[in-house]
Amino acid sequence: MTVGGRRSGRLSVAGLIAMRPGSRTRLCHRLRSHPAGRGKRRSMGERDFIAPIDGVHQLVKAPIVLVWDRLNTHVSHAMRDLIAERARLTVCLRPAYLPDLNPVEWVRAHVRRSPANLAVVALDRNLLKRLQYRPETLDGFIAGTGLTLDTPTSP
Repeated sequence: MTVGGRRSGRLSVAGLIAMRPGSRTRLCHRLRSHPAGRGKRRSMGERDFIAPIDGVHQLVKAPIVLVWDRLNTHVSHAMRDLIAERARLTVCLRPAYLPDLNPVEWVRAHVRRSPANLAVVALDRNLLKRLQYRPETLDGFIAGTGLTLDTPTSP
């Protein structure tokens, strides 16, 4: 999610919802501000996306199965190299843009519904921080997608 004006630069947020059977659901995120001006990168790079994944691995101390969309940064050669360096990480790609199947899109909608949009950076930080301590809300976002952690049965 990216917000900001033409002169003020932008704020990007990379987020993921971590689920592990028997543990509480967690929201992990990384905020990155991008300065305004020509020639400056105004989006997150591969290392910005891999950092929260490494953080989740440190938190859960277990292999990770990541379900990801096909954002260009997610499928770049540089990202493939970063993923290949992490034996504990398995990536499953889903179709390009299906927000209904992405619980992080529900987080985005929740954050955007806040009436106070004046201090966007502080607002996003505070709302995301509060969501980290509301696993029942995160579980609701996941339930809203209709996705489950059930192991599929053979036909």
